[in-house]
Amino acid sequence: MNRPQVVIIGGGFAGLACARGLAKTKADVKLLDRRNFHLFQPLLYQVATGALSPANIAAPLRSIFRRQKNCQVLLAEVADFNTVDRKVELIDGRSVPYDYLVIAPGSTHHYFGQDEKWEPLAPGLKTIEDATEIRRKILSAFEAAELLQPSPARTALLTFIVIGGGPTGVEMAGAICELAKHTLKNDFREIDPRQARVILIENSPGILNNFHDSLSTIAKKSLVNMGAEVWNNTRLTEIHEDHVIVTQDNQSMRIDSHTVVWAAGVKASPLGKKIVDRLGAPASLDRAGRVVVDKACAIPGHQEIFVLGDAASFTTEDGKVLPGVAPVAMQQGRYVGELIAGTLKGEAISKSFSYLDKGNMATIGRSHAVVESGKIRLSGGIAWLAWLFIHILYLARFENRVLVLMQWFWNYLTRNRAARLITNVESQVK
Repeated sequence: MNRPQVVIIGGGFAGLACARGLAKTKADVKLLDRRNFHLFQPLLYQVATGALSPANIAAPLRSIFRRQKNCQVLLAEVADFNTVDRKVELIDGRSVPYDYLVIAPGSTHHYFGQDEKWEPLAPGLKTIEDATEIRRKILSAFEAAELLQPSPARTALLTFIVIGGGPTGVEMAGAICELAKHTLKNDFREIDPRQARVILIENSPGILNNFHDSLSTIAKKSLVNMGAEVWNNTRLTEIHEDHVIVTQDNQSMRIDSHTVVWAAGVKASPLGKKIVDRLGAPASLDRAGRVVVDKACAIPGHQEIFVLGDAASFTTEDGKVLPGVAPVAMQQGRYVGELIAGTLKGEAISKSFSYLDKGNMATIGRSHAVVESGKIRLSGGIAWLAWLFIHILYLARFENRVLVLMQWFWNYLTRNRAARLITNVESQVK
């Protein structure tokens, strides 16, 4: 008798949780990903600023699943779907059959229609390559400034712009401030890194808009105290190699800078549109390009196909669409794993997916963070410790947890960032 085939696309938070939930089933699980590792994206900004190395926040998928004998990891990229014959088509021409299909490919950067122009100039933070490219740009700017006499050109090199006031933008701005004001302060002879400008640009009146107003205010004050400039009600209109144009109070302003970091938005993976196109109605996409799923995280009319995480548009009982954050992806992955496992055992789970919101958190810098969970609102050192503990807990492997904890402890004592390596120099803009 043939064993049921469960194909999971994506080795992120949702894909990992789903595959692990199928460990004790009599199904063959195939986990497909373009990369051979699971990446802990919430800590990418620390790679981008030299606090951690890429290996600290990534774990090989084969290592993660080496003891789960029913799970096979395939390094592959999906090209299309054959929903009639229930096959996933790969770019190399091969196909993988499925009885159950779980689509969890994550998301990509969203440049609001300016992708071709802005993406090469303002990298976001989604991949290790993104993080090491940002690291290269930041460190190379300091190195280039060291070669110049005091001038507008040097000032432009020491001006760093972060677009977007969400958690990623706030964390990135705070980390660049710490790098410039503390880590590098004694490393150069011609320049004083402490004179660097870090500008956070946000189109709305505040930052961390998903947090309570009091925590948003605290976060902004903390950033300013660290030396960052927070420009609210400011809209980005142009990005060029050596400057950006922003609009504030209906006036355009030019900011000279060679280093721009994008943290303003993401868009769903194009695989969502492909599966909807193959299925037709009632499958559909929302305005953000995410696949609309039912209460079981499945595509309506196709209970064998599930879409999770950033690629899914799941509406709660109170009419809110769940955000594309790691806790949502992990909980959806666990739920769908249990749902498929129960179905295979003849013990179908009738309950709908229900998201338990454990709150939001963002770190601003050394001993500064904000945490919100229900009516509990924390800031400062205790919030930073909570942030540290939770991020350590969710790293994929024990080795990663130990390495990151040791690195953070050393960084805290010395303010040093040992992974300040300039790589990918062949791509450096002259």
